[in-house]
Amino acid sequence: LLISLGDICDGWPEVHKVMDELLTLKNLEVILGNHDQWSLRWMQEGWKGREWTTQGGQGTLESYGKDRANVPPAHRKLIEEARKYLEIDDKLFVHAGVDPTRHLTHQDEETLLWDRDLVYNAARHHKTDPEHKYGEWTDIFVGHTTTLVYKTTEPMRVCNIRALDTGAGWSGKLTLMDIDTYAY
Repeated sequence: LLISLGDICDGWPEVHKVMDELLTLKNLEVILGNHDQWSLRWMQEGWKGREWTTQGGQGTLESYGKDRANVPPAHRKLIEEARKYLEIDDKLFVHAGVDPTRHLTHQDEETLLWDRDLVYNAARHHKTDPEHKYGEWTDIFVGHTTTLVYKTTEPMRVCNIRALDTGAGWSGKLTLMDIDTYAY
């Protein structure tokens, strides 16, 4: 099982190729990222908001020849069917964050797709109590907040948060992690 933590439509003109490759995988779960949500809005409505086009959307547009009619139905479906979160046993997978005081079914989309507070708070808390647990999960795997903010291209564990965005969209790298052994 490969779980993508989102932002598969994030900024490079190879988005079309990435989507084609992901569609060849039999055991894939895609978590919706904020850039995926923006891309889907373009695919469905033709929206080209400046906040999207200046933060990676231009590459996605170029990938499809700047015409949403060029988006294969399977690409659009992959994003439409992306989950906002995935829970497997005692592990949670989410693009951005979660409010650990609220049940998963009561999380708001803004938190799931945009929040950075979970990672920022866990990074601060980790300094004094690295075993602190956010929510009921052993591990919460997140993307969205790049580890480059913390001057590393390595995945980070802060409390029970596993920050896996190692800056592939910038100067970092793409990370795959075995969620059982934490090898990457």
